[in-house]
Amino acid sequence: MAAPMSWRRLVYSMYTPAIAGVFTRISDRLFRARDRRGGSSVLLLAPLLAETDPAPRRIARPTGSAGAQGTDGLYAQFRWMAEHVPAFRVPGTHIHILTSPDQFYQAMKARIKTAKRRVVMASLYLGTGQLEQELVDCMEEALQRSQDNSHAPDLKVSILLDYTRGSRGQVNSRTMLLPLLQRFTSQMRVSLYHTPDLRGLLRLLVPQRFNETIGVQHIKVYLFDDSIIISGANLSDSYFTNRQDRYVLLENCREVADFFSDLVEAVGDISLQLQPNDSITMLEGMVHPYKGNREDFSAVARKRIMEVVDTAHMRQRLLNQSEDSEDEGMSEGEEDTWVFPLVQMKPLGIQVDEQITQRLLTDAGPESTMFLTSGYFNLTRAYMRLVLGAGASYRILTASPEVNGFFGAKGLAGAIPAAYIHIARQFYNQVCRLGQQERVHLHEYHRSQWTFHAKGLWYYLQGQDRPCLTLIGSPNFGYRSVHRDLEAQIAIVTENEELQSQLQEEQEMLYQRSTEVSSSTFEQPDRHVQLWVKLVTPLIKNFF
Repeated sequence: MAAPMSWRRLVYSMYTPAIAGVFTRISDRLFRARDRRGGSSVLLLAPLLAETDPAPRRIARPTGSAGAQGTDGLYAQFRWMAEHVPAFRVPGTHIHILTSPDQFYQAMKARIKTAKRRVVMASLYLGTGQLEQELVDCMEEALQRSQDNSHAPDLKVSILLDYTRGSRGQVNSRTMLLPLLQRFTSQMRVSLYHTPDLRGLLRLLVPQRFNETIGVQHIKVYLFDDSIIISGANLSDSYFTNRQDRYVLLENCREVADFFSDLVEAVGDISLQLQPNDSITMLEGMVHPYKGNREDFSAVARKRIMEVVDTAHMRQRLLNQSEDSEDEGMSEGEEDTWVFPLVQMKPLGIQVDEQITQRLLTDAGPESTMFLTSGYFNLTRAYMRLVLGAGASYRILTASPEVNGFFGAKGLAGAIPAAYIHIARQFYNQVCRLGQQERVHLHEYHRSQWTFHAKGLWYYLQGQDRPCLTLIGSPNFGYRSVHRDLEAQIAIVTENEELQSQLQEEQEMLYQRSTEVSSSTFEQPDRHVQLWVKLVTPLIKNFF
């Protein structure tokens, strides 16, 4: 039997950020010591041709818990994650897998219109077309309704975007949102994250079109009262029409929504604040991301963000321990699913997602299967070593050249699809050299007039025909996701058969539009990669 709701709320009300500050200060000291040993991170171009990825702190494997596939049960298999990140128990019936751009778009519009307390949206950018304007109109309608209803609390709207991408061009994300900010100043907040790595001479020299390659706010979270969509999709027309991504809707999951609302607020606090006159300011007491000291900014940002993570982590540990004392394992009733938020912000010294992902890849047993997908197949060397050295079977889905988002682009960007052909060929050749063709398979997604942007994984345990775990969110498993950008995703672990079936159908739907890569794939005329593209591929791997 789950703990009473009164106990759940008691834990939430008593465990404040002030208590979490103790844990945060300890973490800060550890990171500052590491930074002093490792030197300054201002030397931005050093990793360009790096041969290896710095190894993250390994998460210890509890005795008897790893590799327990089909023996100790699902809860015992993945409970180790709750030792490192917040663990939220939710009903599996409250989680819905969306499968199309239009479903994603319509779900957002409907929930913005009915939101009463909060709309929180984090994305790389907001587009400037008609579909994006309709989203803005929905926000305006909801804000106006809130003002007109004197008996309802004011609706608050908070938008977090990347500064470089959101400021590009004369008409941009900022100009789309300024009318709302001017009209509903007290109810509206627009935060623009600026990476601390784009500063000084580099900031002056890098063209506007490419300055986002240094690092961006890449989290994709769309929250409406107590419901939330976690995705890899941006707020742009192609993501609403013909750019395939992944999307999961968690309905009436207040604790998960509270966590991501707090996370977006924390990132917003360290970001530039858009003003009604289109100027930008920093909150009082915050370090400027590119004018202030680089190490000071990272320390303040890390403390603010980890305060949110540590507070939620301790709350959930207390809550889950009380529930476990009454009910071992997954709840027999409604709460049959766990949600684990995973955050990766390497420029700020936060690498939780990397640690959890590496542990998942390490623990996957010989009879299990991982379906892994990325719109830009560019595994870090650490992830690649784990995939090639693991016992699990892998089926990896990536974009074919014609559905790559950069297909047909001008200049250096136009070479990106060819560079990914080269990366895929190198990986396939390594699989063959190691004799792993029966265990590791590479697939390419095809769809006329569409592009492919899906990322994540589905984990099938030994003897199971449905996945019990998925990773879904913004990370791509590549160098940028791990080292340059701000990322967030969730791990969903479920015993709910209906949710497992939804995940299976989602995975099968994507893979049904794919073909398996073989040696003949790279002999096709359209797969020829010019020498200059091969030479710049290390650059592309680290920046795109």
